[in-house]
Amino acid sequence: MILTVTLNTALDVTYRVPRLLPHASHRVAAVTERPGGKGINVARVLAALGHEVTATGFAGGPVGAVVHELLAQSPGVVDALVPCAGTTRRTLAVVDDASGDTTQFNEPGPLITPAEWAGFLPRYEALLVGARAVALCGSLPPGVPVGAYAVLVRAARAAGVPVLLDTSGEALRRGVAARPEMIKPNAAELAELTGSREPLPATRDARRRGAHAVITSLGPAGLLAATPEGTWQAAPPRTLAGNPTGAGDSAVAGLLSALAEGLDWPERLTRAVALSAATVAAPVAGEFDPGTYEELRDAVAVTSSD
Repeated sequence: MILTVTLNTALDVTYRVPRLLPHASHRVAAVTERPGGKGINVARVLAALGHEVTATGFAGGPVGAVVHELLAQSPGVVDALVPCAGTTRRTLAVVDDASGDTTQFNEPGPLITPAEWAGFLPRYEALLVGARAVALCGSLPPGVPVGAYAVLVRAARAAGVPVLLDTSGEALRRGVAARPEMIKPNAAELAELTGSREPLPATRDARRRGAHAVITSLGPAGLLAATPEGTWQAAPPRTLAGNPTGAGDSAVAGLLSALAEGLDWPERLTRAVALSAATVAAPVAGEFDPGTYEELRDAVAVTSSD
């Protein structure tokens, strides 16, 4: 089983409008709702790849009830979300059909009490017992200590479970110091962590701060990975048009699934880049197009940067 942790779970709501204009009233052409937050997105992709996956984190209130209901309709994902008194946040994505652009509005999340956070930790540790790998993903809801991911990384390492950490800011800085197996920042998050905007030296610097391997997202240019076995860049064969929402989460799922399967680094990066690109090409944001994924798996270019 692969475990994903989404402390700031969400209900993702997507509106499609013919054209998004400031200061105007809009008629919404279509509305979709789905359980969200980065770790939930990762869990769905892992399940689609055929892995057993359990999703944990917090969910509460009427919105949390909808998340539970929709998660029950996600094949292959076991719902282990922990209740909280506050109401789960919503994220609103408005897709402009004329341009293809997406405008995102993200609520902050419920206030997690000290007792709720303390109660989450033993449940997380119990789930680690059956896990082959764990993904710690996304922002921290209000009330959760800024060092929360460092605590969760250390617990996983004590249980012998490799960890992929995908967050930002101070939560990433503290989490890296706990020595996770992998981190996956984007270029902006990496620059904030290291102070450098040069991807290759910044990626290597992030490794020196504690991460076993650092995989940096370069957007349409693919992934840059600094690992104990070497440094590689993996890029899709072409730039795909579409919605990039969820592409980074698909990359995390690719890296985590390949780790669980014992694949080498070039194969891990190939899978992650192909899944990420196939997510951009998918008709529904945050899902991947299987045909595009199969096509791209043999076309991703992986080059050594050593």
